Amino acid sequence: MAKLRIKSQWFQTGTAKTPQQNASAMAFITWRVAQNTLKQMRSASFDIEVGPQYFAFTHEVLVFLTLVVERMVNEQMDPSQRAEFMTALVQRVALVLQDNEDTLLGLPAPGQMSYYDQFIDLYNQLADHYADFGFEATGPDFAFVRYLGHRIEALMPRKDQRWVVDQIMASEVPDAIEMIQRGLQGVLSTEPRPKRASRMATAGV
Repeated sequence: MAKLRIKSQWFQTGTAKTPQQNASAMAFITWRVAQNTLKQMRSASFDIEVGPQYFAFTHEVLVFLTLVVERMVNEQMDPSQRAEFMTALVQRVALVLQDNEDTLLGLPAPGQMSYYDQFIDLYNQLADHYADFGFEATGPDFAFVRYLGHRIEALMPRKDQRWVVDQIMASEVPDAIEMIQRGLQGVLSTEPRPKRASRMATAGV
């Protein structure tokens, strides 16, 4: 299956970006990876209907991916930078979700929490759960990934529940982790981008 292409390098390189700038770029990448995961699941014949189930799936994957990013940056940022980065990342992801849910589901009923606040609440709740699991140089450990699988299982119709945990663990998470790693490496890099050859040089003029 063709892999999602992630554009993660800054046009202006050679200088460090603020945690908020890096978080904004990483939020876009994380959103795209989550959407690609959903697309691949549907291509594998899992029923994920557009509507509440679609966004419940997306919420779960985005919480998982943002917590993976947090573990990845643990050794790359000092505590204050990491706190700024993660706060901005989660808030930006929540804003993207809210914009999409408001458009496709309609505004929440009066008195209900906004979609933004619903995501933040879920993130805070699950961050405590995922904190019990390990993270290795190659990515999240077995229990970390299995927990996502079982949470997705609860969202699926009965016909898909038997297979979905294996699909998440064996196929979707490895692909997503690879894309997140590449994206984060590009976002945090301060190395100058290779210069493109000019059109004249390419044409052999």
